[in-house]
This record gives sequence, C-alpha cells and structure tokens, in this order.
Amino acid sequence: MQRLKILIWHIHGSYLNALARTDHDWYLPTKPGKPSGYMGKGPTFDTPDNVHEVPAERVRDLDLDLIIYQTSQNLHPDAEEILTARQRALPSIYLEHNTPKASPYDARHPVDDPTMLLVHVTHFNRLMWDNGQTPTAVVEHSVAIAPDARYRGTRPAGITIVNGMQRRPRIAGYDIFLRAREDIPLDIAGMETEEFGGLGDIPYRHLHHRVAEYRFLFSPMRYTSLPLAVIEGMTIGMPIVALATTEVPSVLQDGVHGFISCDVDYLIDRMRYLIAHPEEARALGENARALARERFSLDRFRQAWDDAFGRAIALRRSSGGMAASG
Repeated sequence: MQRLKILIWHIHGSYLNALARTDHDWYLPTKPGKPSGYMGKGPTFDTPDNVHEVPAERVRDLDLDLIIYQTSQNLHPDAEEILTARQRALPSIYLEHNTPKASPYDARHPVDDPTMLLVHVTHFNRLMWDNGQTPTAVVEHSVAIAPDARYRGTRPAGITIVNGMQRRPRIAGYDIFLRAREDIPLDIAGMETEEFGGLGDIPYRHLHHRVAEYRFLFSPMRYTSLPLAVIEGMTIGMPIVALATTEVPSVLQDGVHGFISCDVDYLIDRMRYLIAHPEEARALGENARALARERFSLDRFRQAWDDAFGRAIALRRSSGGMAASG
C-alpha cells in the first residue's frame, strides 16, 4: 500500500489515536471554537507526527487521496462545505462506529453508495445494519495506549470507563452501573462522570496508568460496539466483567478472561469474588492480555486498514469516479 493522504474528522478520539498509527498522513479539519468534528488532535492525546491539523477553509487546497466519513453530518453538510467537487469524488470510506439505533435489526444505513466502502468495527454491527447496496468490510478494533501501562490491581475496587453515560442511560447501562455501585466499590472515569460522583475526564495519556490500579474493569454497556475500554483493559492485563451482549460473547469467555453474563446479579457476585481473590483476578487478566495481543494488535489493525484502503480505491476506480474527478 502506497502512503496515502487521508482526510478524517475528529469524531472518536481514542479510535483516531489508534488509526493514526497506520503509515499514512492524516489531515484533521479545525474550526474556531472546536465544534463537533473540528477539534483537531484534541488536548488529551499524544498523536504522532503524521497527523496534521488544517483550518477547514484550507482543506480544499490539499492534494488528498482518500476521505473518511464517520457521521451523516460529515456527508451532509460538512463535505459540501469544506471539500471541492474533485475531493468529494475521491475514494471514500464511511467508518461506522455504532450499532443501529432506530431498530436493532431493521435500520437502513444512511450510506447507500456502491462506490463507497462501509467499514464496521464489529461483525455484530455489520450483521444488524441493513447495509443496502454499499460494499462492507469489518476492521476490528485496536488501541494505542502507553506501552508501560500494566495491570497492578492493588485497589480492591472496579472501574468503568464511559463518556456521558447519563445522556444515553439505557444503551450505556447507567442504571446497571448505579445498581452495582450500591453493592460493590466502583469508580467511573469519563467525560461528565463527575456529575454522579465519578472521576471525570482523565487525559488519555494518563488514563491507563490510573485504571491499572483497579482490580477489574466493569462494562455495563447494553447495546454498543465492543467498547474500546474493554480492549484497553485487556491490553494492560485486566480482568473484564461485562454484559454478554452484542460482540462481547464472541471475544470474552466467562471464567477465562473475566466474567460475562446477562444476569447482573451474577456479575455483581463475580465482582465481589475478584475483590476477595486478587491472584485469581491477575490470572484472568493475563488471559485477557494474551487474547488482546493476538486479536487486537496494532499490526493486525494496520494491515486490515491497508486492505480497506486498497478496496476503497478499487471501488472508486471501477466506477470511473477518479477519472471523472480529473
């Protein structure tokens, strides 16, 4: 794969932090006041030198090779506002981070374009979306965290990492977290969590050293993609306690990498067990770390994305779009 010049909006910072580790040049549009999608690199990430901020009004001057959209707003009106007609005709990918919301099984994806590649982050997501005529691929997650962040588990408590949980309470399992916190010592980190006694937004460069102190990571998410926090916890060697929903059962095994179930009472009991048995928690965490290194490595992630880029370029070429764009 040749080195590409790729435009992408800042939508999910931790995902972008991993994506930037591919061997390509990344361009992030910015606007004063940092509205949604235009915050650039973000203040809490240490992005590599191949990531470049560009004022939105200067994007049209860039000699780009590929565009990555991530929201309906990126398609309309963002693309019309900051991209030229030629840039809009370039090879393109829509990166879908989420499960369908309107219906878990009967929602039509907003992209319906046989010349664009629709990339899902889990096989469950691709299965549940109605993708129409748009070609699809799955690129499973990876994470780029501090390499010296390793599980210690010295704090006899659990940690949950979710941004704005109370704004999407059913999806994010806000009620489940509050219920578990009544019985188990649980902290939570993420934007706006200080509103209900959490730790607030911890800069990503420091987050995993802080998380590593806790005995286990608890994910109460009912209906989302495989949470990046789960993969981050696995990567540092943490046991995971999670609802057995969406993609989780295809990744984690109950009693091997932690504990998974749709029975919240069982999960609370297993959290209590991990607090009382630190050595067992460490053994489960080592299993989780071994799985993360095999399934969610950055090397695998880079190769999968290069394959996706190649496919997106081939789709646009076969449609004649690149020739039409000049």
